[in-house]
Amino acid sequence: MAFSVLFIAHAPDADKNKHRSEVDTGMYRLLSVVVRNQQEAIDICVEMVKQEMIDSVLLCPGFTHSEVAEIAGAAGENVSVAVARGDGPSSKASLKARTREGYAR
Repeated sequence: MAFSVLFIAHAPDADKNKHRSEVDTGMYRLLSVVVRNQQEAIDICVEMVKQEMIDSVLLCPGFTHSEVAEIAGAAGENVSVAVARGDGPSSKASLKARTREGYAR
């Protein structure tokens, strides 16, 4: 059985049923889903943890601390939850790019 990771990212124009992918090496399985908002992120998390036996949830840098806490609660105590965050300059560069593309925050 593979170590299964769910990566969740936000995009204002996402379709959670269309914008998803899977990579499976045999020992590592990475599922990714792009969602529009926090409620979709929670719904996808609950669904995937239950149906896909997810071991770890990785969130994009756009998730706030309180949103991460909600996802951790939805994932349950047996699932790791982490956030892909960079250092100060990286965070500023990411924010600039997201702002340029119309991401509201």
